[in-house]
Amino acid sequence: MLPDPATEVRIDFTDAYPPERFLLANLTTLDGIPWACCPRGWLARGLDALAQEFGLIVKAAFEHEFHYSGAEARLGDSYLLDAMRQQGGFAQTLLPALRANGIIPDTFLPEFGPRQFEVTCQPALGLAAADDAVKLREITRAVARFHGHKATFSPIMAQGAVGNGVHVHFSLQDADGAPVCYDETAAHGIGEVAGQFVEGILAEMPALVALTAPSLVSYERLKPHRWSATYNNLADKDREAGIRICPLTRLPGSDAATDFNFEYRAADAAANPYLVLGALVWAGLEGLRNQRCLRQPTTRDPDEMTEAERRALGLVHLPGSLSDALSLLAQNETMGKAMGPEFRAAYLMHKQCEIDFLEDYSPEAQITRYADAY
Repeated sequence: MLPDPATEVRIDFTDAYPPERFLLANLTTLDGIPWACCPRGWLARGLDALAQEFGLIVKAAFEHEFHYSGAEARLGDSYLLDAMRQQGGFAQTLLPALRANGIIPDTFLPEFGPRQFEVTCQPALGLAAADDAVKLREITRAVARFHGHKATFSPIMAQGAVGNGVHVHFSLQDADGAPVCYDETAAHGIGEVAGQFVEGILAEMPALVALTAPSLVSYERLKPHRWSATYNNLADKDREAGIRICPLTRLPGSDAATDFNFEYRAADAAANPYLVLGALVWAGLEGLRNQRCLRQPTTRDPDEMTEAERRALGLVHLPGSLSDALSLLAQNETMGKAMGPEFRAAYLMHKQCEIDFLEDYSPEAQITRYADAY
């Protein structure tokens, strides 16, 4: 593990509580050659290919949902000011700790479920976006422990309950920093380059969820009408789309070209942030290489369409289990080329071991194990 000095994190608490310090690292062989199975290195290689071949860089931000054990578990507190009061001083410690480490919070708010919160941050370029996601999770866990509680990012905390997602907002810009996704003359404002990149992701999405929703309990979330993704569809302002075209503000001082972005919704925090963003980059890169034509956005629930209607729109139901997702990943040519045989085989083996380990657990026990782990 070769630590990257630019990623250092330090969290200062009180004089009576020791500070926390850590760095992110790249994984290499013993002679310093980048290891084929290093997730951070895999994302970096995809970003480099995107820059070298098309002169583009990804701008992204991860939205994290989590449960905080120190909040009062009351029903009906969704999004309420009083729910902020019930979390005590947790947020007042977390947000300064994020800022002190170069992560600029955008929002912190009570979410739909009891004890559920969401924290979002300003977007970053390339590798830094995934670095920020890793740092944010660990800083959040550290602050929760300082307050004598736990922050849990597990996808599901109870059967039938609203889960914790990770929504990835992304856009593209050129080497000079100019945004390239928005075209006011195009349908839905989507420029040609952005359309090819997004179609690349949509085309591979059924296999990508093995990387972006990689736990057994992840698939409790990926169901219709659960505020999550079920199909590989693109839709305008639809919070159940695989990729959502995000709305634009018309407030004074706003800039449509800068603000325009997409939201990938089939992800959760059981996933490694480098694998999530790497999957989007490598799939989008394939869309650019093949100049894929962007599909039409859906305007109604795909579940209410006939099979012929879905087929005409290129819609595929996302896998219903981790086993199904892994099977698709094992057969996917785009991810096979991007990951290489060693990395893909290692990932599939690791995840199959996870399935085997938990196969005799009840659904409730699986949820408990994941909640403890994440």
